[in-house]
Amino acid sequence: MTATLAFVIILVFLALVFDYINGFHDAANSIATVVSTRVLSPGLAVLWAAFFNFVAFVVFGTRVAKSIGDGVRMDLISADLRLYVLLAALLGAIVWNLITWYLGLPTSSSHALLGGYAGAGIAAYGGVSGLLKTEVWFRTLKFIVLSPLIGMLLGFALMVAVYWIFRRFSASRVDKIFRRGQLLSAAAFSLGHGGNDAQKTMGIITAVLTAGGVWGMQYGPNGALPSIPIEVVLAAHAAIALGTLSGGWRIVRKWERVSQN
Repeated sequence: MTATLAFVIILVFLALVFDYINGFHDAANSIATVVSTRVLSPGLAVLWAAFFNFVAFVVFGTRVAKSIGDGVRMDLISADLRLYVLLAALLGAIVWNLITWYLGLPTSSSHALLGGYAGAGIAAYGGVSGLLKTEVWFRTLKFIVLSPLIGMLLGFALMVAVYWIFRRFSASRVDKIFRRGQLLSAAAFSLGHGGNDAQKTMGIITAVLTAGGVWGMQYGPNGALPSIPIEVVLAAHAAIALGTLSGGWRIVRKWERVSQN
């Protein structure tokens, strides 16, 4: 085994660990409502969330992964520094996620990873000009501002709609409808989580394989990454699903201890 291949394996492992931690950390969001309202047992809720995290790639494809992977023109960086850039990006994002988790700050790990990727790339390239892809960064920075505003407006509109649609329903009928609806909302949340959060490391792993020349992968025009291999797609979604599964069981055991006391 060459030193480059060993380095690639280490980076891929770190990327999957990042995905696993992400699933572990966000498991509560996926299962909280269906467990607290007793729509599903804790065990089934965990399996439900993990399953939809895993199959999300079938629904959403790989668009997020391409945005992450193509955010930096890696072809402009010296070949002997590319893997170090990706190592710094992963370690920076992991450290930042752990700090914000400890402080309880609701930050985006997607933006942390893309920012770490850009920062390491700028340091290695010695500048910014031509390195960062304008269209990727414009969309990213725009929706840092827009996403909470859009979420607030959608939440307001949906709440008003619920009040209006169900204003003449009895409480028992509303409860029956919403208990079933929570299965769909938990599945949709898990699909969205897998479709977004698993994909960011798919882009990074593909960049690692390309920088290391694994499977003969090469940069396309303007430094574009090649198509994401199905092995990478499956590995990333499996990692985040396993993280959700493990984190969910941790939450379940905690609830059991609380209920026993």
